Amino acid sequence: NRSILFFGHRGFLGFRSLYLDEYRDRLFVGGKDALYSLLLDRASADAKEIYWPPLPGQTEECFRKGKDPGTDCANYVRVLHPYNRTHLLACGTGAFHPVCAFVYVGHRGLSCLLPLTQHAFSLDPHRVDTGRGRCPHEPSRAFASTVIGGELYAGLTADFLGRDPGIFRSTGTRAALRTEVDQRLLNDPKFVAAHLIPDNDDRDNDKAYFFFTEKVVEADSKEHAIVSRVARVCVNDVGGQRVLVNKWSTFNKARLVCSVPGPGGVDTHFDELEDVFLLRTKDGKSPEIYALFSTISHVFQGSAVCVYRMADIREVFNGPFAHRESPHHQWGAYEGRVPYPRPGVCPSKTTNQPRRQYGTTKDFPDEVLHFARAHPLMYKPVYPRHHRPLLVKTDLPHRLRQLVVDRVEAEDGQHDVLFLGTDAGSVLKVVVLQKTSSVTAEEVVLEELQVFKAPVPITQMEISVKRQTLYVGSSLGVAQVRLHRCETYGTACAECCLARDPYCAWDGSACAHYQPSSKRRQRRQDVRHGNPAHQCLDQNLTVDDFESVEEKVLYGAEDNSTFLECAPRSPQASVQCLPKPHGGQQVKTDERILQTEQGLLFRKLHRHDAGIYYCKTLEHGFTQTVAKTALEVITSEQLA
Repeated sequence: NRSILFFGHRGFLGFRSLYLDEYRDRLFVGGKDALYSLLLDRASADAKEIYWPPLPGQTEECFRKGKDPGTDCANYVRVLHPYNRTHLLACGTGAFHPVCAFVYVGHRGLSCLLPLTQHAFSLDPHRVDTGRGRCPHEPSRAFASTVIGGELYAGLTADFLGRDPGIFRSTGTRAALRTEVDQRLLNDPKFVAAHLIPDNDDRDNDKAYFFFTEKVVEADSKEHAIVSRVARVCVNDVGGQRVLVNKWSTFNKARLVCSVPGPGGVDTHFDELEDVFLLRTKDGKSPEIYALFSTISHVFQGSAVCVYRMADIREVFNGPFAHRESPHHQWGAYEGRVPYPRPGVCPSKTTNQPRRQYGTTKDFPDEVLHFARAHPLMYKPVYPRHHRPLLVKTDLPHRLRQLVVDRVEAEDGQHDVLFLGTDAGSVLKVVVLQKTSSVTAEEVVLEELQVFKAPVPITQMEISVKRQTLYVGSSLGVAQVRLHRCETYGTACAECCLARDPYCAWDGSACAHYQPSSKRRQRRQDVRHGNPAHQCLDQNLTVDDFESVEEKVLYGAEDNSTFLECAPRSPQASVQCLPKPHGGQQVKTDERILQTEQGLLFRKLHRHDAGIYYCKTLEHGFTQTVAKTALEVITSEQLA
């Protein structure tokens, strides 16, 4: 009842892309051979569809070239961006013949007043173009893209065989641009995200940032290592006049470090970048960069979230360039003369000097472009805030794949709530509490939501703070999930307080959505400590009433196994099972009776185990009865 699911009109969506349009109150979805327009508040109702299969003959050609007709030889829509006030740019794999088109979606102001059936949603057949350098050939190969000023910036592998990686710019009025084919720039990259992040109010200094992983070969090793990178290019880059013609002339990259300090100074590195989320600020120039990483080690499996400040990223790009004499030498900081204008700087008012005017990158001296080509890497890496991860998870049965963040205003200040999509169709909701006395943080897993019944990887998530909704995509379909469900935390002030959910507070009569602007005196909330004794003294603190809990009857056969379920409402609560309501001792566990996090397991049931069992949870000194089970044992004689 918390999720609304959409599986496409044919039962299998083949989901690949998502665009959340809050101006038009619509969710645009790219799938297998189709585009969909959904209402934001009712994602499964009245969906409009554009059927967009490959061109005639392309499916057969794809099959003849050795590709799988079931999974590869279709048009998977992988690019979906707003292009102008009336159109989206959509690109698909086209059965290994990438294709792009413009989709008319109407004017913003009018569409929100119309029912979905009257919304404009049509593909312009006269504006279909090649997608090479704009969209991958493969349905699942990693890539990233964004539209800036009517031009598509894309990091992808551009050829059929997957051997031509690059960062491309196209679809605008200017000549297309790309990175040189050079392993010093990009070595088998896996692109994760692309974003426009302005430096200042001068639009000439705008830069496109790309986040990716790539292979590196160290001087003392023949083996490849994987590292995470952030790279940037100037939006007004037009390449060089004689050197780097139609190639990026402002490309720089730096390493992103996310590691946990270890014994003896040996850090544990999380090098596989999975996802990036930008928590935007009001001015747009200094978003906080939340990055989700995983380990590649066969010995140690885990995930981490690191947070980077734009000031630190810019400082690295303004710092020394990396340099080495040959592939057999170690990297060092370049100590020679750096030409002017400094490589990586955009042509703008700040680069112009008397008698040295640079209107475009074509005006840059050849010396600058030769240096930029030879020194794409910065010497210093980018370290996260506090030089350590915000969150580390090593005990999960599944891998974390996607990340979105919501900064929530609570009674005791702001808290970051992380929604982490897994490769098993679930989403973890975690609040990270920064401790005031140190750089360390406490993580509280508020809940785990099983969004899709099948254990499929979650491949994209978008958040609407305005609607308090999360939109989750997997190959099966798209789900619309509420960010909170406060009513499930119970009917007492203490239960609501113990939940430690920043979205929820006790309002005097129920656990309800917390509204920062509300003036109600009765609100009780303690996200930082979750202490009901302080918050709920004048409220109904305890609900530990044995008689109020509904009794359930459970039948078990003698000598067989039986499980008494006791699910705590809070992941932080401990479970106790008692055979008597008053003065009873906790059930003694042994090889035959096991206490688990979810209840009591009888591996071999005896007839004297029959009776009434009370399940209690204990958290922060607060005890409550959550289940009452009457266990009836069917004896072996009765079974005979």
